[in-house]
Amino acid sequence: MEKSLDRKIARILQDRSCNDFILADAKDADMAFGLSAPGMSPEQHGSEAKFRTIEEYRNIIREIIDQGLVDIMLMSNSTSEILTIKERRFVNSTITPAIRANDATDIWLAGGEGIYGSVPSRPFQTATLDHALCGKSYCTKAEREAKIGADLGLYSITFNNNPETDYEALMSYKAFRLEAEAKGFRHFLEVFSPNACGAHCPTDIPKFVNDHIARTLAGVTSAGRPLFLKIPYYGPKAMEALVRYDSQVVVGILGGSAGTTLDAFQMLHDAKKYGARVALYGRKINSAEHQTTFIKYLRAIADSEIEPIEAVKAYHADLERLHIRPKRSLKDDLTSMETSDSYNAQSKPTNASKKTTSTASKNVFAVDLPDFSKMTTAEKVQWNLERIRRSM
Repeated sequence: MEKSLDRKIARILQDRSCNDFILADAKDADMAFGLSAPGMSPEQHGSEAKFRTIEEYRNIIREIIDQGLVDIMLMSNSTSEILTIKERRFVNSTITPAIRANDATDIWLAGGEGIYGSVPSRPFQTATLDHALCGKSYCTKAEREAKIGADLGLYSITFNNNPETDYEALMSYKAFRLEAEAKGFRHFLEVFSPNACGAHCPTDIPKFVNDHIARTLAGVTSAGRPLFLKIPYYGPKAMEALVRYDSQVVVGILGGSAGTTLDAFQMLHDAKKYGARVALYGRKINSAEHQTTFIKYLRAIADSEIEPIEAVKAYHADLERLHIRPKRSLKDDLTSMETSDSYNAQSKPTNASKKTTSTASKNVFAVDLPDFSKMTTAEKVQWNLERIRRSM
């Protein structure tokens, strides 16, 4: 079956003014967290932390595949083996299966006690491309061409303005690109903000990230280039600058922390307004009271069928019809957490229920870095944990 991703990418590259928008569900949290990866279980009571099982997590993925409204389902390789190869869930679906093709140390958060996030990111890969493509360590040419597995993956890089670690990241990405091209494996490129740049942190993080993306891809021909980018949404200025630079680079945003429902809907709306054509939402979807209903409104916003505030109201009306108690009142869900995608641990709500202007016009998702020189090791660890949690 023709995949909506392929159709939309072709149209976007031909006409950047088209209305097509690619929506992805990032269900790859088990590549970062430990037992908490699947999210909170509905059976939790009060302060008791009870999480879904990985099988419950996969059952939700199955529901979203059956719904058919997202264009990409991003998974760990182990989940993809079950749903893509063994169950053949995507054969009669317009959704494209994808796997997280590399880990990087700054998203290694198992147990929440490690120091990995407080030191410059280093690349490594748990997944192998052959296991993604056919489920074993070596795929024949015929097995690759049969496309029984996933032939799309997310590759992640974090630049820290550190020549040694940034060089290592670039060389690892080069090796990945060459292997991927040889095996017919496509990828999209995720670029995080610096996670541990210390005294050498750039003064303008959005410009730093944009410039590094442009430089990273300058020496790469079309055969090895990513299908699209996944970056933090820094606001209109940075988005427009990157989109304008190269019409052959399709820019997408990562969702960040769960925040309020308005946060999720408004970010997608604003990112598209200023040139993004892809959104990959992980925690925002996984934290929703009813994920398929939440996705229904993400799709409607992405397709310019409804405005964010009206979508929040409609979502709450649907929850009431489904007899699902919302996590917040409608009034509270119509507020925006101004630092929901920043690097501060605290978020400040502002009433947006009567506002129709874009929250991005205030650059509410801009990066705000702390003074690392005044932080203890424990504080740096906590800061990085919050950074990654907001990025999943």
